[in-house]
Amino acid sequence: MAPSNLCMAIVALAAVTAAAVGEVEHTFVVSEVKMTHLCNETLVTVVNGQLPGPAIEVTEGDSVAVHVVNKSPHNITIHWHGLKQRLNCWADGVPMITQCPIRPGHNFTYHLNVTGQEGTLWWHAHVSCLRAGLHGAFIIRPRHAYPFPKPDKEIPIVIGEWWSINLAQLGKNMEDGYYDDTSSATTINGKLGDLYNCSGVVEDGLVLDVEPGKTYLLRILNAALYSEYYMKIAGHEFTVVGADANYVRPFTTDVVAVGPGETVDALVVASALPGKYYVVAVGGQAPKPDIQIPATLSRATVRYAIGAGNGDEAAPPVAPEMPDQHDFMVSFNFHGNLTSLNRTGSPPVPATADESLFVVLRMGSICRQGRLSCKRSGSKESIIVETMNNNAAMMDTDNHPMHLHGHDMFVLAQGHDNYDAVRDVARYNLVDPPLRNTVLVPRLGWAAVRFVADNPGVWYMHCHYELHVSIGMAAVFIIEDGPTLESVLPSPPVDFPKCNQ
Repeated sequence: MAPSNLCMAIVALAAVTAAAVGEVEHTFVVSEVKMTHLCNETLVTVVNGQLPGPAIEVTEGDSVAVHVVNKSPHNITIHWHGLKQRLNCWADGVPMITQCPIRPGHNFTYHLNVTGQEGTLWWHAHVSCLRAGLHGAFIIRPRHAYPFPKPDKEIPIVIGEWWSINLAQLGKNMEDGYYDDTSSATTINGKLGDLYNCSGVVEDGLVLDVEPGKTYLLRILNAALYSEYYMKIAGHEFTVVGADANYVRPFTTDVVAVGPGETVDALVVASALPGKYYVVAVGGQAPKPDIQIPATLSRATVRYAIGAGNGDEAAPPVAPEMPDQHDFMVSFNFHGNLTSLNRTGSPPVPATADESLFVVLRMGSICRQGRLSCKRSGSKESIIVETMNNNAAMMDTDNHPMHLHGHDMFVLAQGHDNYDAVRDVARYNLVDPPLRNTVLVPRLGWAAVRFVADNPGVWYMHCHYELHVSIGMAAVFIIEDGPTLESVLPSPPVDFPKCNQ
């Protein structure tokens, strides 16, 4: 079967030579460790004893082997978020979709290749809420040169959450339809920051030391279970150059919006007056009457190097003025500014679609035990569900970061009104739409995407809010083999994990 182009309107109501290729090898030991924050000791499942986990840093075209040793009491899989896994869906790491989990006391090696991709991706557990502790950056550098001035330094910025409760239990609560648990803090590179203290002891925060005039590439990723985040640095601007390991036409902004699962590459020049400046990340949420959770935010510090004329070392850092966390136009405008940087070898935008899908994203409730009637509105007689194409669900007004495994999607258009197939096709950007592996469908709006089904295998698509995927907002694309040997999915590896053995 020849590759086909698929167009989806998603609506939310509410070549290198062999000699040049390197081999990168990592060992991930998954275990439970005790970490103390906010005066509480919490058992957390992590890789190699650290949070976030180790960054994988490779060069385009490299082959990668990651040996996962599961010393935790949980079944584990690792998903390599954004890697296309060409003819390699067996390494995609989705439990009971493309592999059986790695059981406690067992090992498995993921074999990956990163040909044809450059930029910032990430890896995370694909087992319920455990990805809150099991995650890290996956950085693919170009074999030749960046399409922008080479930065003086590159810095991963991992936005996450600290949970003082057991994450395995949190996952069970979500699957059972309860969603009143909230994180205890927001983290930046695993640190809570000085907004949090207990018994008068302030939590450590990330400190970024910079030198005047130098350029820094921030590789920003959102590993949070719940929230999209707005990030600002007082006194500085971002030049956005990439998103989801795809280059974008550079644009300047004072705020970055990054949804769960998304990555953003942005250049920052240390051009402010010497001193200290806060980096603040605040979680967005839908306005009332939607369910409100406590404000989620954290802050780090940009500190100009000693000897750069810092002035008063005791002076507090300058704080940025942050957007209202309920202002979804910040996100809508940021994502609307993204366009692809067309380069030699860039994939062509499909001019037409062979198949079209209209997918409705909604929240609703169903009665437990298959009953036809029950009490709703938080009653334990019913259970909350998130759906794809069940028009009986009417409760949702959130945005949805929809992640497609194994492919990038051209984001042709987005809107806040009802999608109209005749009217809105005229708005499609068929020249330089951004390529994303995770598309944030706007709250009370829609996004039209198109992708080429040229990667045989079984590929998961789901919302990257952990609650939403836990209660049903997921689907599977089955892409058939093509007509040539080069387009046929190989058999799974002989050492594939077994189920119930």
